[in-house]
Amino acid sequence: MSKFCTSLIALILVFNASLFSQSTAKKAENGLVWYTSLQEVHEISTKSNKPIFAFFTGSDWCGWCKRLQANVFAKPEFIDWASKNVILLELDFPRAKPLTPELTKQNNELQQALGVRGYPTVWLMYTEKVDSTNAINLNTLGSLGYPQGAEPGKEQVKFLSDAAQVLATKKK
Repeated sequence: MSKFCTSLIALILVFNASLFSQSTAKKAENGLVWYTSLQEVHEISTKSNKPIFAFFTGSDWCGWCKRLQANVFAKPEFIDWASKNVILLELDFPRAKPLTPELTKQNNELQQALGVRGYPTVWLMYTEKVDSTNAINLNTLGSLGYPQGAEPGKEQVKFLSDAAQVLATKKK
């Protein structure tokens, strides 16, 4: 998807900053901080000049999502890489646990804007806020999924190699 096309689609993603006035950060057992608000990660990403790592997941039902978390996200190599290079955004589509209406709306709009059709999907991107409309435009770098063809037990190596390629080909 082109940057122009994504930006046009993203204009529908108009967020009121007051929807997520409190921090949405949640610290995982491995020390990584995951956010759930695009508004919040936009602000952090802008200040740090780090891209957003948007993880689309079905946390309570998606087996491949759970495998990605266990085989990649829980590994020391990923934890170190993510801490230094990206801002983590979890976009959850659970079946059993409820989300707030605002969070459900945000996640659905991002899923539609980015054309996410399966889980797990990770998009790397930067964002830009349009002050006149309060919209957040998405400047996508590329997407990733579960690291196919990876040596068992070394999934994090393939995933991080793929992520590095995405980041290297399209800088902000």
